[in-house]
Order: sequence, then structure tokens, then C-alpha cells
Amino acid sequence: MNRFVLLISILVLALTSCGPDSSATASDSSAAYIQNKGSDTIVNLALAWAEKYQAEHPEVRISVTGGGSGTGIASLLNKTVDIANASRQIKPEEVNQAKSNGVDPVEHIIARDAIAVIVNPENPVSQLTLKQISDIYSGKINNWSEVGGENRPIVRLSRETNSGTHVYFLETVIRLGNSKDKTLFSMDTLLLPSSEGIVAEARQNPNAIGYDGLGYVPKDLKMIAIAKEAGGAYVLPSIATVNDKTYPIARDLYMYTNGEPAGIVKQYLDWILSAEAQKIVADLGFVPVK
Repeated sequence: MNRFVLLISILVLALTSCGPDSSATASDSSAAYIQNKGSDTIVNLALAWAEKYQAEHPEVRISVTGGGSGTGIASLLNKTVDIANASRQIKPEEVNQAKSNGVDPVEHIIARDAIAVIVNPENPVSQLTLKQISDIYSGKINNWSEVGGENRPIVRLSRETNSGTHVYFLETVIRLGNSKDKTLFSMDTLLLPSSEGIVAEARQNPNAIGYDGLGYVPKDLKMIAIAKEAGGAYVLPSIATVNDKTYPIARDLYMYTNGEPAGIVKQYLDWILSAEAQKIVADLGFVPVK
């Protein structure tokens, strides 16, 4: 009887060793799943890409969530996502943290964007210089009458600090690109968690000024034409003015991976740069990179 039990045990062990490797099965399963997280500016574009790609590649599942560029990059550093979306470049301190965590962030430029400065359509102000916008957001200018408008207090709207758009606007507009400048947003700036929040507040408040990615600005809000300096040409944001570099508040949009992408992640990123995917970029109001 003992010899019979031993024989059965050996047969079971042999069959198990000849069967499919459970770790390989788990790996194959995870290989068909892409976790994508980060910038709220990019999230609608990323969702549109994912929907289109999954329709053409039903064997691939792509999870897309927002939360801000900082959230996406932190997730990459913690190795909980395959792709981090960011509307700003990764910071040197984040690169250092990545290296200490065994992560090698690789940057991919996947689209471009204009940051539109928006006001309520009842506001008569139609154009501002970069310096005037800087002075408004830093608290040096507090009334619309100081920039040719009505005698009304200015209500400043901004994205929250974990937003890549917030960081970009701070560095490029408020600090006018001066890395040594430590100017901050005025303390009374209303910080909102989403692009939709800024749009909603600007829509109902005639005293408000906000900023948002061009692809998020609805037609019922007014975009401000911006001049790089006093006496310069005032330019509205558009795909054309971003590409010819006449609009002064434009930026690249990024996806970051841990090391050079491989497998389905590489295939997906290659597709994102294809003509098919870049057409979706233009359809959503962003600027294609090709």
C-alpha cells in the first residue's frame, strides 16, 4: 500500500512538472495589461487612445487614470504603473529618487499643448502680455481696471500643486522662465482639482481668470491673446501658433516608462506616434508631434 501511494505521488509530481508553468501563465496574463496613470491634461487623450487601441487589439487591456503629473511619476517611481503621463518634465529630485528605487525613467514626447488663459465672455479684456499675467497671478495686479477692464476685483483660478500644468504655469508664466525667480502664486488664488473645475468657475464668475490646456477650453469661454512682451504681437493659442512658435505658452506632453519599453508597452507607444493616433491628438485640440 505504501509503495502504491508513493507511485501515485511520483506520477502526480511528474504530471505537474510537465504541465504549464504557473509563473509563466501569470506573466503572460500581466503582459496583456498596461497600467497608465498621471496627468489630468493628458487623461482624456489617453482614454481616447486606449479605447481605439483596444478595439484594434482586443488581447490588450489598458487602464487609464488621472490624478496629476506628480501622482503619475510617483507611481512610476513606486513601480505600480507601466506608463506615467506627465504635462511637465520629470524633476531632477524625482530622477534621483527613481535611481534609488531601481527605476530608470525614460521620456517619450507624445503630443504638444498650448496653455490657454481664459476669462468669462462678459469680461471686456481680450489681450494681455506675459508680464501682466505674471503680475496678476503673483498679486501685483488685483483689479481688472489696471489692465484695461472694468473696476472689478480679479479672481485667480489655478490647478492644484500636484498638477504638471500648475508647475509649468508657475515656472513659465509667473516666473517668466527665470529659474532663479522664487515668485509664487498669490495666496488668495483659488486652487481647483481639475480642468473642468476651472472651466466651471470661469463660466459662472465674470471676475475670474484661469488657465487650461487648449483641448479643454469650451467655445463659450473667452481665450486671451497673449504677447511675449509689451509692444509685441498678441497671439491666440491654436495648433498653428504652437507649431510656428508664435504663441508663448506651449509645451510638450510626456509619457515616462521604467527603462526602454518592450513588448506590448513598446508596441502601444509606437502606435501612439503613428498617424492614426496623432490624428486623435488633433481631434481633441492638442498639437500632434508628427
